[in-house]
Amino acid sequence: MLIKLDPAESYLIGVISDTHGHLPLAVAKAFKTVDLIIHAGDIGDETVLAELEKIAPILAVRGNMDFGNWASQLPATEIIEIGQITLAVTHIASRLNEQPQKGGIKAVISGHTHRPDVFEKNGITYVNPGSASYPKFGQPGSAAIIRIKGADLSVEFIRLKR
Repeated sequence: MLIKLDPAESYLIGVISDTHGHLPLAVAKAFKTVDLIIHAGDIGDETVLAELEKIAPILAVRGNMDFGNWASQLPATEIIEIGQITLAVTHIASRLNEQPQKGGIKAVISGHTHRPDVFEKNGITYVNPGSASYPKFGQPGSAAIIRIKGADLSVEFIRLKR
């Protein structure tokens, strides 16, 4: 999937996962200023992607619960360069075939756990936006915004009302 962002000083990337066929209305407001939306799998229905495309360009990977012709066209893993940052996107981080530290990857974006999380390991930032539609463990629905400026990256979580 070829995504071309115009050169800029900084970028805002909306990150979402585990929608399972339902896109909360709050997502449009949360992502209204983003340059790109990344969906880290378990999309559930191609209409979710169509709705996200109305907000911003989208990059999506197939999750373990994505089935059908539309889903089979999505990659399991995607590598994308945004400014000076290389990101790996996959649904289940432990299944990533790439070795992030050897591939120049700065961050790994994944979903699957339905829990928002960000941590650093071996110089790689791991980001999981949680589940936008079906959070677990008493968590609210969530998404994330990644801010990229030069070689720096920061993550902010967004609570989504259902």
